[in-house]
This record gives sequence, C-alpha cells and structure tokens, in this order.
Amino acid sequence: MKSHKKGIIIGLVAFLIVIAGVAIGAKHFIDKKVADDQRIVATSAAITEIFDKLDINLVGVPNTQAKLPKRYQNVEKIGNPMKPSIEKIASLNPTRVYAVSTLKDQYDDSFKEQSVKVTYLSLDSVTDLEATLATLGKEYYRQVQANKQIKIINDAVAKAKKRVHGRKPKVLVLMGLPGANYMILTNKSYLGDLVNIAGGENVYKSSSQIYLSPSNESLATKNPDVILRLEHALPNVTVPQFKQEFKKNPVWKKMKAVKENKVYDLQQPDFNASANMNVPEALNKLSNIFYPEN
Repeated sequence: MKSHKKGIIIGLVAFLIVIAGVAIGAKHFIDKKVADDQRIVATSAAITEIFDKLDINLVGVPNTQAKLPKRYQNVEKIGNPMKPSIEKIASLNPTRVYAVSTLKDQYDDSFKEQSVKVTYLSLDSVTDLEATLATLGKEYYRQVQANKQIKIINDAVAKAKKRVHGRKPKVLVLMGLPGANYMILTNKSYLGDLVNIAGGENVYKSSSQIYLSPSNESLATKNPDVILRLEHALPNVTVPQFKQEFKKNPVWKKMKAVKENKVYDLQQPDFNASANMNVPEALNKLSNIFYPEN
C-alpha cells in the first residue's frame, strides 16, 4: 500500500514538473513573440548597426551619409541623427525609440511634447557597447547573437593590448564639426577610449567631460606625437576646415606630430563619435598608427 502511495506521489511530482516545464516554455515563446513584434526606431547609424548584428527588425532609421545595413535600406527614414523628425517618428507608432545618451538634453523636450518615450543608450566606450549588446540581447531574446559580438570585441581588445610596448605615444584627438570648426575629445570620449585601449596617451584628460573647446593657449602647452582628426558627420565640410585650420593657425606648426607628418584623418564607418560595431577595425588601425611594424 505504501509503495502504491509512493508511486502516486512520484507520478504526481513528475506530472507537475512537466506542466511547469510546458508553462515556462510557453511563456518564453510568448515573450519572444512579443519582443519580435516590437516597432523599433533607431535614431543613429551606430544604433542601427547594433540592431542589425542582433538580427532585429526596425521600422525607422536615420537619414545619414553612413551606409546603413542592407536589411534597413527600404525602412522609413526619420531625419538627421542630430535633429530627427519627431512627427515622423510618432507617425510610425513605435513601441520603442532608441537614441544615444549624449543627445538626451537635445532630444528630451521635443520627444516629450509628442509623448514619445525614448530609451537612451550609453555608447561612450567599448565597455558601454558591450553592456548595451548584453542588455538588448537579453531583452529581445538575442543572447546568442549578442554573445557572439561581445566575443569578437573582446578578442580585438586583447589583440590591441598585446601589441602595446615601450613608451606610449602622446595623442591629441580632434572632432570636426560642420560650420563650428572642431572640438577636442578627452579620454572620456569613445575615441579617447579606443586610443587608451590601443596604447596611446590622450593629452587631454577629464574626470567627466567628453568634449573641450579648443584654445591656442592650451594647445601650445601640448606636444603630441600623434594627432587624430575625426571627420565625423560631413567629411566634405570638416576635412577642408581642418586643412585650413592647420594651414593658417601657427600653433600647429610647432607640434611634433605635424613636423613628423603624423596627423591622421579618421573616417566612417570605422570611426565615429559613438561606439559602433567597427571596434575591431578601428583598434587595428590605431594599433598600426601607434606601434607600426618595422
């Protein structure tokens, strides 16, 4: 009799385990279906690249000179990344809108007026990019894709660090701005983070600021071994601006980097103001600049 009761109890427990497993599986399926049905808008090229690597569809992407992933070629355009059309975004009935955190102050009021909720992604460093991939991968049931990309990035970081040797080159990092000449990028910027990983020493350090306004007095105290000029959004405008600045402003002629022709123009898509999926290519290029093979 006892053995019969024991068998019934074991059978009941097994049945409950199966039911629980089915329930968990059903919930996972439903949650994944909900995630796949989200209407997502990305406001920058860097964010579209992230979603492409995670194999996630979008209903809105930015107008940009950067080449967008093929899967988004025919997706609705929502305007310039610096000033997207909030009305256009709202008309797409998005369930989620993603923007880079550095533009939060610029975006917030306009989005609130249209009652559009925005999720801001921090892309100021390689670590931020990896954290973003992990978070989105979990949220949209793309952990496999996210982990694959994180491994690729980690391998590239390890390779770049392995190449560092001897004295670290002092590096000045500039970002071109159409119509406003340029800004200085500190160690807190994404490009500043790449410089650090690749074994360079940024001559402008800050505990919190990403950008600094240039001044001849400050620049005159620096003597970088390498100058990096990020073309940024409109290279056809920013590159001529840089050339004119370096030709007319005498402060540059005294710098070691200029004298030794170690001034490099960094181009998209490998280099950007925000972290993107071209980390391996960017680190490889910086490594070759800082530690050229003889």
